[in-house]
Amino acid sequence: MVGDFKDRADAGRQLAAAVVRLGLVDPLVLALPRGGVPVAAEVALALCAPLDLLIVRKIGAPGQPELAVAAMAEGDPPTVVVDERTSQVTEGDHAYIKREVRTQRAEIERRCNTYRHGRARLGVAGKTVVVVDDGIATGTTMRAALKALRRKRPAKVVLAVPVASNHTIYELSKLVDDVVCLSQPGYFRSVGTYYADFHQVDDEEVIALLDASRRAHLHEPAARALRSGEPPLVWPSRSDLSKDPTEPL
Repeated sequence: MVGDFKDRADAGRQLAAAVVRLGLVDPLVLALPRGGVPVAAEVALALCAPLDLLIVRKIGAPGQPELAVAAMAEGDPPTVVVDERTSQVTEGDHAYIKREVRTQRAEIERRCNTYRHGRARLGVAGKTVVVVDDGIATGTTMRAALKALRRKRPAKVVLAVPVASNHTIYELSKLVDDVVCLSQPGYFRSVGTYYADFHQVDDEEVIALLDASRRAHLHEPAARALRSGEPPLVWPSRSDLSKDPTEPL
């Protein structure tokens, strides 16, 4: 069915309801920017979990930028995954991919600086990590993300997406401990066809969602106390809620 989701936030809320049922303990949510961030923000909110990014860049085939011949995930060194079959049927040979890696590495560094404002990445070693994107087509980008994440030794990895091809989910399930995918069409179109609103997510939207998620997570102990009827140790003031979450209350 075309238009399964109103927009990425709607997809995120539906996905969050399914992920919550897993009963994860103290999870961390990682989004693939940019499109995965609005989805992941809803998942992190429902889980009362911190939200961070796993920055990955697709390397498109020559003249076909939407067709991935490889993907590269942040790290030192970065993780590069090549789709050998696509590489063979296009002109995206290994020399081409090597040149593109240099270009995409600069873009990954730009995004790290832009989105994190100098903050360090959240630690994932020994954690339960939920990896979220807005959808998966061939899976090349997600494979790079998951392989990069595994190098950091998380205790458990959950892949959570609103929609993906059933073949791709089968292949990616070998790299994770659990999968939540709301829709797996037998005949998969582009990810955007499953959304009524699939607008281009820009840097400003990513930054705003990350900041809002940090504020929500910072004040979650007070909110949890409100729900339980027990007073928190410190009540945030109304003005505190608008502060940068890295500033002290």
